[in-house]
Amino acid sequence: MKKLITAVGVSILLSACAGGMGMKDGGMSSMSGNSMSGGMSNPMVGGAAMYPTKDIVDNAVNSKDHTTLVAAVKAAGLVDTLKSPGPFTVFAPTNDAFAMLPAGTVDTLLKPENKPTLTKVLTYHVVPGKLDAAALSSLIAAGGGKAMLKTASGGTLSATTSGGMVYVTDAKGGTAMVTIANVYQSNGVIHVVNKVLLPG
Repeated sequence: MKKLITAVGVSILLSACAGGMGMKDGGMSSMSGNSMSGGMSNPMVGGAAMYPTKDIVDNAVNSKDHTTLVAAVKAAGLVDTLKSPGPFTVFAPTNDAFAMLPAGTVDTLLKPENKPTLTKVLTYHVVPGKLDAAALSSLIAAGGGKAMLKTASGGTLSATTSGGMVYVTDAKGGTAMVTIANVYQSNGVIHVVNKVLLPG
């Protein structure tokens, strides 16, 4: 079943994440970033080029590191939302991030009867508006070292910096590191994270 879900996911959609853990190099070596130079030199994600002229969904199909996220977005019925004008800021977990959840969690979430829970988890990773690294830095500075971000699910994430890296903390106290920042899309921006964020 997992192989089927992955195959369907890869051929269909979503967002950009690369690498998993320990991606400081080639990721967000400084908060101000990778692709700030005119937004024309997006970082590679999942071994594929990401095009700022394409939307979140159209770029995602090329990332081999997003098969779980892609399958989840499809199962939750969020394709049309993530293809809409937005803009959206997406904190996108890698396959490795999903694999860190307790055994069976992903398979359970992908069941049709759990669609509301899956939708809540996925939309908790989406913040309305386009917050690239520079915008996040400004919000964190204005908040005295912490930015509170309202998500599309209605929950809140907090963003902080340490050692030139950005960390995002969820409602349960779990913290994810941004491993690749500023993956620009036509309808927003993606920041790759190394853990799945969980709403309260």
